[in-house]
Amino acid sequence: MTLTRLIGGFVARNWRAYAASAVMLVGVAVFTVWIPRKVGSMIDALAAHRLSGTDLLIELATLIGFGVAIYLLRVGWRLRLYSAAYMLGVELRTKFYQRLGVQGPAFYQKQRTGDLMALATNDIDAIEQAAGEAMLAGFDGTLTLLMVLGVMFLGVDWRLTLIALLPFPFMAWAFKRISGHIHEAQTDALKRFSALNDHVQETLSGVRTLRALGLEQRSAAQFSELAAGAADASLSAQTWEAAYEPAVGLTLAAATALTLGLGGYLVWQDQLTIGALTSFTMYLGQLIWPMFAAGWVFALVQRGRAALARLQPLLDAPLTVDDHGTLAAIVPGPLQLREVSFSYPGQTLPALSGISLTLQPGQTLGLVGPTGSGKSTLLRVLLRQLTPQQGSVTWGGQPLDAYTLHTLRAAISWVPQESFLFSAPIAENIALGKPDATRAEIEHAADMAAIHDDILRFPQGYETPVGERGITLSGGQRQRVAIARALLADSDLLLLDDALSAVDTGTETRILDHLEELRRARPERGAIIASHRLSGVVDADLIVVLKDGHIAESGTHDQLLALQGWYASQWRYQQLEASLDAS
Repeated sequence: MTLTRLIGGFVARNWRAYAASAVMLVGVAVFTVWIPRKVGSMIDALAAHRLSGTDLLIELATLIGFGVAIYLLRVGWRLRLYSAAYMLGVELRTKFYQRLGVQGPAFYQKQRTGDLMALATNDIDAIEQAAGEAMLAGFDGTLTLLMVLGVMFLGVDWRLTLIALLPFPFMAWAFKRISGHIHEAQTDALKRFSALNDHVQETLSGVRTLRALGLEQRSAAQFSELAAGAADASLSAQTWEAAYEPAVGLTLAAATALTLGLGGYLVWQDQLTIGALTSFTMYLGQLIWPMFAAGWVFALVQRGRAALARLQPLLDAPLTVDDHGTLAAIVPGPLQLREVSFSYPGQTLPALSGISLTLQPGQTLGLVGPTGSGKSTLLRVLLRQLTPQQGSVTWGGQPLDAYTLHTLRAAISWVPQESFLFSAPIAENIALGKPDATRAEIEHAADMAAIHDDILRFPQGYETPVGERGITLSGGQRQRVAIARALLADSDLLLLDDALSAVDTGTETRILDHLEELRRARPERGAIIASHRLSGVVDADLIVVLKDGHIAESGTHDQLLALQGWYASQWRYQQLEASLDAS
Protein backbone atom coordinates (compact mmCIF):
# COMPACT_ATOMS: atom_id res chain seq x y z
CA MET A 1 0.00 0.00 0.00
CA THR A 2 1.29 3.46 -0.90
CA LEU A 3 1.26 6.39 1.49
CA THR A 4 -1.31 8.14 -0.72
CA ARG A 5 -3.73 5.20 -0.54
CA LEU A 6 -3.23 4.81 3.19
CA ILE A 7 -3.93 8.47 3.95
CA GLY A 8 -6.69 8.63 1.33
CA GLY A 9 -8.53 5.74 2.95
CA PHE A 10 -8.13 7.28 6.39
CA VAL A 11 -9.41 10.68 5.17
CA ALA A 12 -12.42 8.97 3.57
CA ARG A 13 -13.29 7.30 6.88
CA ASN A 14 -12.85 10.57 8.82
CA TRP A 15 -14.13 12.97 6.19
CA ARG A 16 -16.16 15.03 8.66
CA ALA A 17 -13.10 16.14 10.63
CA TYR A 18 -11.16 16.92 7.46
CA ALA A 19 -14.15 18.73 5.89
CA ALA A 20 -14.62 20.88 9.00
CA SER A 21 -10.90 21.71 8.99
CA ALA A 22 -11.06 22.55 5.28
CA VAL A 23 -13.99 24.94 5.81
CA MET A 24 -12.12 26.75 8.59
CA LEU A 25 -8.98 26.92 6.45
CA VAL A 26 -11.01 28.46 3.62
CA GLY A 27 -12.20 31.10 6.08
CA VAL A 28 -8.61 31.79 7.14
CA ALA A 29 -7.49 32.09 3.51
CA VAL A 30 -10.35 34.45 2.60
CA PHE A 31 -9.69 36.76 5.54
CA THR A 32 -5.93 36.64 4.95
CA VAL A 33 -6.29 37.54 1.28
CA TRP A 34 -8.80 40.28 2.05
CA ILE A 35 -6.53 42.16 4.49
CA PRO A 36 -3.85 43.42 2.00
CA ARG A 37 -6.55 44.65 -0.38
CA LYS A 38 -8.20 46.50 2.50
CA VAL A 39 -4.88 48.04 3.53
CA GLY A 40 -4.23 49.15 -0.06
CA SER A 41 -7.62 50.87 -0.35
CA MET A 42 -7.06 52.57 3.02
CA ILE A 43 -3.70 53.95 1.81
CA ASP A 44 -5.24 55.29 -1.40
CA ALA A 45 -8.12 56.83 0.59
CA LEU A 46 -5.70 58.50 3.00
CA ALA A 47 -3.56 59.79 0.13
CA ALA A 48 -6.66 61.29 -1.48
CA HIS A 49 -7.90 62.72 1.85
CA ARG A 50 -11.12 60.72 1.58
CA LEU A 51 -10.85 59.01 4.98
CA SER A 52 -11.87 60.78 8.21
CA GLY A 53 -10.48 59.95 11.63
CA THR A 54 -13.66 58.10 12.62
CA ASP A 55 -13.66 56.11 9.39
CA LEU A 56 -10.00 55.25 9.93
CA LEU A 57 -10.73 53.89 13.41
CA ILE A 58 -13.60 51.82 12.03
CA GLU A 59 -11.34 50.40 9.31
CA LEU A 60 -8.61 49.57 11.84
CA ALA A 61 -11.14 47.93 14.17
CA THR A 62 -12.35 45.87 11.21
CA LEU A 63 -8.79 44.71 10.52
CA ILE A 64 -8.36 43.73 14.18
CA GLY A 65 -11.65 41.83 14.09
CA PHE A 66 -10.56 39.84 11.08
CA GLY A 67 -7.24 39.14 12.80
CA VAL A 68 -9.08 37.72 15.83
CA ALA A 69 -11.30 35.63 13.52
CA ILE A 70 -8.20 34.22 11.78
CA TYR A 71 -6.73 33.29 15.16
CA LEU A 72 -9.87 31.47 16.31
CA LEU A 73 -10.24 29.63 13.03
CA ARG A 74 -6.60 28.50 13.14
CA VAL A 75 -7.09 27.11 16.65
CA GLY A 76 -10.27 25.36 15.53
CA TRP A 77 -8.82 23.60 12.50
CA ARG A 78 -5.77 22.48 14.44
CA LEU A 79 -7.94 20.85 17.10
CA ARG A 80 -10.14 19.09 14.54
CA LEU A 81 -7.41 18.00 12.15
CA TYR A 82 -4.80 16.86 14.66
CA SER A 83 -7.32 14.96 16.75
CA ALA A 84 -8.25 13.02 13.59
CA ALA A 85 -4.65 12.52 12.47
CA TYR A 86 -3.66 11.11 15.85
CA MET A 87 -6.28 8.41 15.35
CA LEU A 88 -4.30 7.15 12.35
CA GLY A 89 -1.35 6.59 14.67
CA VAL A 90 -3.64 4.71 17.05
CA GLU A 91 -4.98 2.56 14.20
CA LEU A 92 -1.53 1.74 12.85
CA ARG A 93 -0.08 0.93 16.28
CA THR A 94 -3.07 -1.26 17.12
CA LYS A 95 -2.82 -3.09 13.79
CA PHE A 96 0.94 -3.48 14.20
CA TYR A 97 0.61 -4.75 17.78
CA GLN A 98 -2.12 -7.21 16.83
CA ARG A 99 0.02 -8.51 13.98
CA LEU A 100 2.97 -8.99 16.29
CA GLY A 101 0.73 -10.78 18.77
CA VAL A 102 -0.21 -13.54 16.32
CA GLN A 103 3.24 -14.08 14.81
CA GLY A 104 5.17 -17.17 15.83
CA PRO A 105 8.73 -17.58 17.08
CA ALA A 106 10.11 -17.95 13.53
CA PHE A 107 9.09 -14.34 12.86
CA TYR A 108 10.90 -13.01 15.92
CA GLN A 109 14.01 -14.98 15.13
CA LYS A 110 14.41 -12.72 12.09
CA GLN A 111 13.45 -9.44 13.77
CA ARG A 112 15.16 -7.26 16.33
CA THR A 113 13.18 -6.05 19.32
CA GLY A 114 14.63 -2.54 19.15
CA ASP A 115 13.73 -2.26 15.48
CA LEU A 116 10.13 -3.32 16.17
CA MET A 117 9.92 -0.74 18.97
CA ALA A 118 11.25 1.96 16.66
CA LEU A 119 8.66 1.05 14.04
CA ALA A 120 5.88 1.29 16.61
CA THR A 121 7.03 4.73 17.75
CA ASN A 122 9.25 6.76 15.44
CA ASP A 123 8.09 5.39 12.08
CA ILE A 124 4.39 5.53 12.85
CA ASP A 125 4.88 9.08 14.14
CA ALA A 126 6.25 9.97 10.70
CA ILE A 127 3.18 8.51 8.96
CA GLU A 128 0.92 10.26 11.43
CA GLN A 129 2.56 13.61 10.65
CA ALA A 130 2.07 13.00 6.93
CA ALA A 131 -1.66 12.51 7.57
CA GLY A 132 -1.91 15.54 9.84
CA GLU A 133 0.62 18.30 9.35
CA ALA A 134 1.34 17.48 5.71
CA MET A 135 -2.37 17.38 4.81
CA LEU A 136 -2.90 20.66 6.61
CA ALA A 137 0.07 22.41 5.09
CA GLY A 138 -0.70 21.06 1.63
CA PHE A 139 -4.34 22.16 1.65
CA ASP A 140 -3.72 25.50 3.35
CA GLY A 141 -0.70 26.31 1.19
CA THR A 142 -2.42 25.39 -2.07
CA LEU A 143 -5.58 27.28 -1.20
CA THR A 144 -3.65 30.37 -0.13
CA LEU A 145 -1.48 30.23 -3.25
CA LEU A 146 -4.45 30.02 -5.63
CA MET A 147 -6.41 32.76 -3.88
CA VAL A 148 -3.42 35.11 -3.61
CA LEU A 149 -2.45 34.59 -7.23
CA GLY A 150 -6.08 35.06 -8.31
CA VAL A 151 -6.39 38.36 -6.44
CA MET A 152 -2.98 39.52 -7.68
CA PHE A 153 -3.85 38.69 -11.28
CA LEU A 154 -7.48 39.84 -11.39
CA GLY A 155 -7.70 42.37 -8.58
CA VAL A 156 -4.37 44.23 -8.72
CA ASP A 157 -2.36 44.00 -11.95
CA TRP A 158 -1.86 41.03 -14.28
CA ARG A 159 1.45 42.39 -15.56
CA LEU A 160 3.01 42.42 -12.10
CA THR A 161 1.69 38.89 -11.46
CA LEU A 162 3.24 37.46 -14.61
CA ILE A 163 6.66 38.98 -14.00
CA ALA A 164 6.56 37.90 -10.32
CA LEU A 165 6.01 34.29 -11.40
CA LEU A 166 9.11 34.14 -13.63
CA PRO A 167 11.47 32.78 -10.88
CA PHE A 168 9.05 30.09 -9.69
CA PRO A 169 10.05 27.33 -12.18
CA PHE A 170 13.52 27.47 -10.62
CA MET A 171 11.99 26.77 -7.21
CA ALA A 172 9.98 23.83 -8.58
CA TRP A 173 13.15 22.30 -10.03
CA ALA A 174 15.00 22.78 -6.73
CA PHE A 175 12.14 21.21 -4.76
CA LYS A 176 12.20 18.11 -6.97
CA ARG A 177 15.92 17.63 -6.47
CA ILE A 178 15.77 18.24 -2.72
CA SER A 179 12.82 15.86 -2.10
CA GLY A 180 14.72 12.93 -3.63
CA HIS A 181 17.66 13.51 -1.31
CA ILE A 182 15.32 13.85 1.67
CA HIS A 183 13.73 10.45 0.97
CA GLU A 184 17.14 8.75 0.98
CA ALA A 185 18.31 10.64 4.07
CA GLN A 186 15.13 9.92 6.03
CA THR A 187 15.29 6.21 5.19
CA ASP A 188 18.86 6.09 6.47
CA ALA A 189 17.94 8.09 9.59
CA LEU A 190 15.06 5.75 10.48
CA LYS A 191 17.27 2.67 10.03
CA ARG A 192 20.03 4.12 12.18
CA PHE A 193 17.54 5.09 14.89
CA SER A 194 16.28 1.49 14.88
CA ALA A 195 19.83 0.19 15.28
CA LEU A 196 20.41 2.57 18.19
CA ASN A 197 17.11 1.57 19.78
CA ASP A 198 17.97 -2.11 19.41
CA HIS A 199 21.37 -1.64 21.07
CA VAL A 200 19.80 0.17 24.03
CA GLN A 201 17.16 -2.56 24.45
CA GLU A 202 19.74 -5.35 24.36
CA THR A 203 22.07 -3.50 26.71
CA LEU A 204 19.40 -2.89 29.33
CA SER A 205 18.15 -6.48 29.09
CA GLY A 206 21.67 -7.87 29.47
CA VAL A 207 23.08 -5.31 31.88
CA ARG A 208 23.97 -8.00 34.46
CA THR A 209 25.95 -9.96 31.91
CA LEU A 210 27.78 -6.84 30.73
CA ARG A 211 28.76 -5.96 34.27
CA ALA A 212 29.83 -9.51 35.07
CA LEU A 213 32.12 -9.58 32.02
CA GLY A 214 33.36 -6.01 32.48
CA LEU A 215 32.04 -4.92 29.08
CA GLU A 216 30.54 -1.60 30.15
CA GLN A 217 33.11 0.53 28.35
CA ARG A 218 32.88 -1.48 25.14
CA SER A 219 29.09 -1.26 25.20
CA ALA A 220 29.31 2.49 25.86
CA ALA A 221 31.68 2.88 22.91
CA GLN A 222 29.27 0.98 20.67
CA PHE A 223 26.44 3.18 21.88
CA SER A 224 28.43 6.32 21.16
CA GLU A 225 29.19 5.09 17.65
CA LEU A 226 25.55 4.25 16.95
CA ALA A 227 24.34 7.52 18.49
CA ALA A 228 26.81 9.47 16.37
CA GLY A 229 25.67 7.62 13.25
CA ALA A 230 22.00 8.31 14.05
CA ALA A 231 22.79 11.97 14.73
CA ASP A 232 24.71 12.30 11.46
CA ALA A 233 21.88 10.69 9.51
CA SER A 234 19.29 12.94 11.14
CA LEU A 235 21.51 15.97 10.53
CA SER A 236 21.81 15.01 6.87
CA ALA A 237 18.03 14.77 6.57
CA GLN A 238 17.56 18.10 8.36
CA THR A 239 20.21 19.68 6.15
CA TRP A 240 18.33 18.72 3.02
CA GLU A 241 15.06 19.90 4.57
CA ALA A 242 16.73 23.22 5.37
CA ALA A 243 17.63 23.55 1.68
CA TYR A 244 13.98 24.36 0.97
CA GLU A 245 14.28 27.72 2.73
CA PRO A 246 17.09 29.16 0.54
CA ALA A 247 15.21 28.04 -2.58
CA VAL A 248 12.09 29.84 -1.36
CA GLY A 249 14.08 32.88 -0.26
CA LEU A 250 15.91 33.25 -3.56
CA THR A 251 12.69 32.82 -5.52
CA LEU A 252 10.77 35.42 -3.53
CA ALA A 253 13.72 37.83 -3.51
CA ALA A 254 13.90 37.62 -7.30
CA ALA A 255 10.12 38.00 -7.59
CA THR A 256 10.16 41.02 -5.27
CA ALA A 257 12.97 42.69 -7.22
CA LEU A 258 11.15 42.19 -10.52
CA THR A 259 7.87 43.40 -8.99
CA LEU A 260 9.37 46.57 -7.53
CA GLY A 261 11.16 47.31 -10.77
CA LEU A 262 8.07 47.01 -12.96
CA GLY A 263 5.74 48.36 -10.25
CA GLY A 264 7.87 51.48 -9.76
CA TYR A 265 7.82 52.12 -13.48
CA LEU A 266 4.02 51.73 -13.63
CA VAL A 267 3.55 54.09 -10.66
CA TRP A 268 5.87 56.58 -12.38
CA GLN A 269 3.73 56.33 -15.51
CA ASP A 270 0.52 56.77 -13.43
CA GLN A 271 -0.66 53.30 -14.51
CA LEU A 272 -0.69 52.01 -10.92
CA THR A 273 -1.46 53.59 -7.58
CA ILE A 274 0.86 53.46 -4.58
CA GLY A 275 -1.88 51.65 -2.63
CA ALA A 276 -2.19 48.98 -5.31
CA LEU A 277 1.59 48.48 -5.36
CA THR A 278 1.53 48.21 -1.55
CA SER A 279 -1.25 45.59 -1.73
CA PHE A 280 0.64 43.66 -4.37
CA THR A 281 3.80 43.68 -2.25
CA MET A 282 1.83 42.42 0.75
CA TYR A 283 0.33 39.67 -1.39
CA LEU A 284 3.80 38.74 -2.55
CA GLY A 285 4.80 38.42 1.09
CA GLN A 286 1.82 36.13 1.65
CA LEU A 287 3.30 33.75 -0.92
CA ILE A 288 6.05 32.95 1.58
CA TRP A 289 3.77 30.58 3.50
CA PRO A 290 2.61 28.54 0.47
CA MET A 291 6.21 28.16 -0.63
CA PHE A 292 7.39 27.09 2.80
CA ALA A 293 4.32 24.86 3.09
CA ALA A 294 5.32 23.13 -0.13
CA GLY A 295 8.77 22.41 1.24
CA TRP A 296 7.33 21.24 4.53
CA VAL A 297 4.85 18.96 2.79
CA PHE A 298 7.57 17.43 0.62
CA ALA A 299 9.72 16.76 3.70
CA LEU A 300 6.89 15.21 5.74
CA VAL A 301 5.66 13.12 2.82
CA GLN A 302 9.13 11.78 2.07
CA ARG A 303 9.61 10.92 5.73
CA GLY A 304 6.21 9.22 5.82
CA ARG A 305 7.02 7.27 2.65
CA ALA A 306 10.30 6.07 4.10
CA ALA A 307 8.55 5.03 7.32
CA LEU A 308 5.75 3.20 5.51
CA ALA A 309 8.28 1.39 3.33
CA ARG A 310 9.77 -0.04 6.55
CA LEU A 311 6.45 -0.73 8.27
CA GLN A 312 4.40 -2.23 5.44
CA PRO A 313 6.49 -5.41 4.94
CA LEU A 314 5.93 -6.36 8.58
CA LEU A 315 2.20 -5.66 8.37
CA ASP A 316 2.03 -7.81 5.23
CA ALA A 317 4.37 -10.53 6.51
CA PRO A 318 2.61 -13.91 6.39
CA LEU A 319 1.89 -15.57 9.69
CA THR A 320 4.56 -18.10 10.60
CA VAL A 321 1.76 -20.21 12.08
CA ASP A 322 -1.57 -20.09 10.23
CA ASP A 323 -4.70 -19.64 12.33
CA HIS A 324 -7.45 -21.07 10.15
CA GLY A 325 -8.99 -23.37 12.75
CA THR A 326 -12.69 -23.24 13.54
CA LEU A 327 -13.11 -25.39 16.64
CA ALA A 328 -13.64 -23.23 19.72
CA ALA A 329 -13.47 -26.01 22.33
CA ILE A 330 -11.08 -28.89 22.87
CA VAL A 331 -12.60 -32.28 22.07
CA PRO A 332 -11.89 -34.67 24.99
CA GLY A 333 -9.55 -37.43 24.02
CA PRO A 334 -5.91 -38.48 23.69
CA LEU A 335 -3.09 -36.32 22.38
CA GLN A 336 -1.37 -38.24 19.60
CA LEU A 337 1.75 -37.64 17.50
CA ARG A 338 2.25 -39.78 14.39
CA GLU A 339 5.61 -39.77 12.60
CA VAL A 340 6.20 -36.09 13.40
CA SER A 341 9.34 -34.59 11.88
CA PHE A 342 10.57 -31.02 12.01
CA SER A 343 13.70 -29.23 10.80
CA TYR A 344 14.72 -25.68 11.58
CA PRO A 345 15.48 -23.48 8.55
CA GLY A 346 19.14 -23.72 7.54
CA GLN A 347 19.77 -26.86 9.61
CA THR A 348 20.89 -30.06 7.88
CA LEU A 349 19.86 -32.43 10.68
CA PRO A 350 16.19 -32.64 11.78
CA ALA A 351 15.27 -31.45 15.27
CA LEU A 352 12.54 -34.10 15.41
CA SER A 353 12.43 -37.28 13.34
CA GLY A 354 9.54 -39.74 13.19
CA ILE A 355 8.13 -39.02 16.65
CA SER A 356 5.10 -41.16 17.48
CA LEU A 357 3.50 -41.29 20.93
CA THR A 358 0.14 -41.07 22.67
CA LEU A 359 -0.84 -39.26 25.86
CA GLN A 360 -4.19 -40.25 27.32
CA PRO A 361 -6.23 -37.72 29.33
CA GLY A 362 -4.95 -37.51 32.88
CA GLN A 363 -1.58 -39.12 32.09
CA THR A 364 1.84 -37.62 32.69
CA LEU A 365 4.52 -37.86 30.00
CA GLY A 366 8.18 -37.38 30.86
CA LEU A 367 10.58 -36.10 28.20
CA VAL A 368 14.28 -36.58 28.88
CA GLY A 369 17.43 -36.71 26.86
CA PRO A 370 20.71 -34.92 26.23
CA THR A 371 20.86 -31.21 25.56
CA GLY A 372 19.65 -30.48 22.03
CA SER A 373 17.77 -33.76 21.72
CA GLY A 374 14.49 -32.02 20.74
CA LYS A 375 12.52 -31.77 24.01
CA SER A 376 11.70 -28.07 23.74
CA THR A 377 11.04 -28.38 20.03
CA LEU A 378 8.46 -31.08 20.68
CA LEU A 379 6.65 -28.89 23.21
CA ARG A 380 6.64 -25.96 20.79
CA VAL A 381 5.08 -28.22 18.14
CA LEU A 382 2.28 -29.04 20.59
CA LEU A 383 1.80 -25.31 21.23
CA ARG A 384 1.70 -24.74 17.44
CA GLN A 385 4.58 -22.33 17.70
CA LEU A 386 6.22 -24.61 15.14
CA THR A 387 4.57 -26.52 12.31
CA PRO A 388 6.01 -29.97 11.54
CA GLN A 389 7.01 -30.65 7.95
CA GLN A 390 5.88 -34.28 8.18
CA GLY A 391 3.48 -36.29 10.30
CA SER A 392 0.39 -35.23 12.21
CA VAL A 393 -0.62 -34.14 15.71
CA THR A 394 -4.18 -34.68 16.90
CA TRP A 395 -6.03 -33.92 20.11
CA GLY A 396 -9.32 -35.65 20.72
CA GLY A 397 -9.15 -37.05 17.22
CA GLN A 398 -8.97 -33.54 15.70
CA PRO A 399 -5.82 -32.07 14.06
CA LEU A 400 -4.26 -29.34 16.14
CA ASP A 401 -4.74 -26.82 13.33
CA ALA A 402 -8.50 -27.52 13.42
CA TYR A 403 -8.61 -25.58 16.70
CA THR A 404 -8.24 -21.85 16.80
CA LEU A 405 -4.92 -20.76 18.27
CA HIS A 406 -6.74 -19.02 21.10
CA THR A 407 -8.62 -22.21 21.97
CA LEU A 408 -5.54 -24.40 21.79
CA ARG A 409 -3.31 -22.17 23.84
CA ALA A 410 -6.02 -21.46 26.40
CA ALA A 411 -6.21 -25.22 26.96
CA ILE A 412 -2.47 -25.48 27.62
CA SER A 413 -0.48 -24.02 30.52
CA TRP A 414 3.15 -23.70 29.49
CA VAL A 415 6.13 -22.95 31.70
CA PRO A 416 9.19 -22.39 29.47
CA GLN A 417 12.83 -22.86 30.41
CA GLU A 418 13.31 -19.13 30.93
CA SER A 419 10.33 -17.88 32.89
CA PHE A 420 9.18 -14.39 31.92
CA LEU A 421 7.66 -12.13 34.53
CA PHE A 422 6.17 -8.72 33.89
CA SER A 423 7.07 -5.58 35.78
CA ALA A 424 4.11 -5.89 38.13
CA PRO A 425 3.34 -7.21 41.65
CA ILE A 426 3.79 -10.92 42.29
CA ALA A 427 0.06 -11.47 42.68
CA GLU A 428 -0.64 -9.88 39.31
CA ASN A 429 2.02 -12.05 37.65
CA ILE A 430 0.50 -15.21 39.10
CA ALA A 431 -3.01 -14.18 38.06
CA LEU A 432 -1.95 -13.33 34.51
CA GLY A 433 -3.87 -16.24 32.97
CA LYS A 434 -6.86 -15.75 35.28
CA PRO A 435 -7.23 -12.01 36.01
CA ASP A 436 -10.39 -12.51 38.08
CA ALA A 437 -8.74 -14.93 40.50
CA THR A 438 -9.31 -14.28 44.18
CA ARG A 439 -6.43 -13.77 46.59
CA ALA A 440 -7.17 -17.16 48.13
CA GLU A 441 -6.85 -18.84 44.71
CA ILE A 442 -3.59 -16.99 44.02
CA GLU A 443 -2.14 -18.02 47.37
CA HIS A 444 -3.23 -21.64 46.87
CA ALA A 445 -1.49 -21.75 43.47
CA ALA A 446 1.62 -20.21 45.03
CA ASP A 447 1.54 -22.82 47.79
CA MET A 448 1.28 -25.61 45.17
CA ALA A 449 4.36 -24.12 43.46
CA ALA A 450 6.26 -23.93 46.78
CA ILE A 451 6.69 -20.14 46.54
CA HIS A 452 4.06 -19.00 49.08
CA ASP A 453 6.43 -18.92 52.05
CA ASP A 454 9.07 -17.03 50.06
CA ILE A 455 6.49 -14.41 49.07
CA LEU A 456 5.38 -13.86 52.64
CA ARG A 457 8.98 -13.06 53.59
CA PHE A 458 8.97 -10.05 51.26
CA PRO A 459 8.07 -6.76 53.01
CA GLN A 460 5.12 -6.18 50.67
CA GLY A 461 4.15 -9.82 50.34
CA TYR A 462 2.09 -10.54 47.24
CA GLU A 463 2.16 -6.84 46.31
CA THR A 464 5.94 -6.89 45.91
CA PRO A 465 6.92 -5.53 42.45
CA VAL A 466 9.18 -8.01 40.68
CA GLY A 467 10.90 -5.42 38.46
CA GLU A 468 11.44 -5.71 34.73
CA ARG A 469 11.53 -9.38 33.65
CA GLY A 470 11.39 -10.35 37.34
CA ILE A 471 14.89 -9.02 38.02
CA THR A 472 14.32 -8.66 41.79
CA LEU A 473 13.66 -12.41 42.17
CA SER A 474 16.10 -15.28 41.99
CA GLY A 475 16.00 -17.76 39.14
CA GLY A 476 14.27 -20.39 41.26
CA GLN A 477 11.71 -17.89 42.53
CA ARG A 478 10.90 -16.76 38.99
CA GLN A 479 10.39 -20.38 37.93
CA ARG A 480 8.07 -21.09 40.83
CA VAL A 481 6.02 -17.93 40.22
CA ALA A 482 5.65 -19.05 36.60
CA ILE A 483 4.58 -22.53 37.74
CA ALA A 484 2.02 -20.97 40.09
CA ARG A 485 0.70 -18.94 37.17
CA ALA A 486 0.31 -22.11 35.08
CA LEU A 487 -1.41 -24.01 37.91
CA LEU A 488 -3.86 -21.17 38.55
CA ALA A 489 -4.93 -21.21 34.90
CA ASP A 490 -6.25 -24.76 35.48
CA SER A 491 -5.96 -25.79 31.83
CA ASP A 492 -6.42 -29.22 30.27
CA LEU A 493 -2.71 -29.80 29.66
CA LEU A 494 0.33 -28.66 31.64
CA LEU A 495 3.69 -28.33 29.88
CA LEU A 496 6.82 -27.92 32.01
CA ASP A 497 9.90 -27.29 29.90
CA ASP A 498 12.74 -27.92 32.34
CA ALA A 499 10.86 -25.58 34.67
CA LEU A 500 12.42 -27.03 37.83
CA SER A 501 16.05 -26.62 36.83
CA ALA A 502 16.67 -23.69 39.19
CA VAL A 503 15.19 -25.23 42.33
CA ASP A 504 16.77 -27.67 44.75
CA THR A 505 15.74 -31.30 44.85
CA GLY A 506 13.70 -30.84 48.02
CA THR A 507 11.64 -28.04 46.52
CA GLU A 508 11.33 -30.07 43.32
CA THR A 509 9.89 -32.99 45.27
CA ARG A 510 7.35 -30.73 47.01
CA ILE A 511 6.19 -29.26 43.70
CA LEU A 512 5.89 -32.69 42.07
CA ASP A 513 3.90 -33.99 45.05
CA HIS A 514 1.54 -31.04 44.73
CA LEU A 515 1.17 -31.69 41.01
CA GLU A 516 0.18 -35.25 41.83
CA GLU A 517 -2.43 -33.91 44.26
CA LEU A 518 -3.84 -31.63 41.59
CA ARG A 519 -3.96 -34.49 39.10
CA ARG A 520 -5.93 -36.62 41.54
CA ALA A 521 -8.32 -33.70 42.08
CA ARG A 522 -8.80 -33.37 38.31
CA PRO A 523 -8.13 -36.78 36.75
CA GLU A 524 -8.61 -35.64 33.14
CA ARG A 525 -5.77 -33.09 33.33
CA GLY A 526 -2.62 -34.24 31.55
CA ALA A 527 0.96 -33.10 31.93
CA ILE A 528 4.17 -33.24 29.92
CA ILE A 529 7.35 -32.66 31.88
CA ALA A 530 10.61 -32.09 30.01
CA SER A 531 13.51 -32.29 32.40
CA HIS A 532 17.25 -32.81 32.62
CA ARG A 533 16.85 -34.14 36.15
CA LEU A 534 15.35 -37.61 35.92
CA SER A 535 13.94 -37.29 39.43
CA GLY A 536 11.33 -34.97 37.94
CA VAL A 537 9.81 -37.68 35.73
CA VAL A 538 10.16 -40.80 37.93
CA ASP A 539 6.40 -41.03 38.54
CA ALA A 540 5.37 -40.31 34.95
CA ASP A 541 3.04 -42.79 33.25
CA LEU A 542 5.35 -42.82 30.24
CA ILE A 543 8.93 -41.60 29.91
CA VAL A 544 10.40 -40.93 26.47
CA VAL A 545 14.14 -40.57 25.93
CA LEU A 546 14.93 -38.33 22.95
CA LYS A 547 18.28 -38.46 21.24
CA ASP A 548 19.17 -36.47 18.10
CA GLY A 549 15.48 -35.80 17.50
CA HIS A 550 14.20 -39.37 17.61
CA ILE A 551 12.86 -41.64 20.36
CA ALA A 552 15.74 -43.75 21.65
CA GLU A 553 13.95 -45.32 24.63
CA SER A 554 10.45 -45.28 26.10
CA GLY A 555 8.64 -46.86 29.02
CA THR A 556 8.10 -46.41 32.73
CA HIS A 557 10.91 -45.61 35.15
CA ASP A 558 11.40 -49.28 36.09
CA GLN A 559 11.23 -50.45 32.48
CA LEU A 560 13.88 -47.94 31.40
CA LEU A 561 16.18 -48.94 34.24
CA ALA A 562 15.87 -52.53 33.10
CA LEU A 563 16.93 -51.59 29.56
CA GLN A 564 20.34 -50.48 30.87
CA GLY A 565 20.51 -47.73 28.28
CA TRP A 566 21.01 -43.97 28.41
CA TYR A 567 18.28 -43.49 31.00
CA ALA A 568 19.71 -46.10 33.38
CA SER A 569 23.26 -44.75 33.16
CA GLN A 570 22.06 -41.15 33.61
CA TRP A 571 19.95 -42.18 36.60
CA ARG A 572 22.91 -43.81 38.33
CA TYR A 573 25.07 -40.76 37.65
CA GLN A 574 22.50 -38.31 39.02
CA GLN A 575 21.86 -40.46 42.09
CA LEU A 576 25.59 -40.55 42.79
CA GLU A 577 25.80 -36.80 42.30
CA ALA A 578 22.89 -36.25 44.69
CA SER A 579 24.47 -38.44 47.37
CA LEU A 580 27.75 -36.54 47.09
CA ASP A 581 25.92 -33.21 47.42
CA ALA A 582 24.07 -34.51 50.47
CA SER A 583 27.30 -35.56 52.15
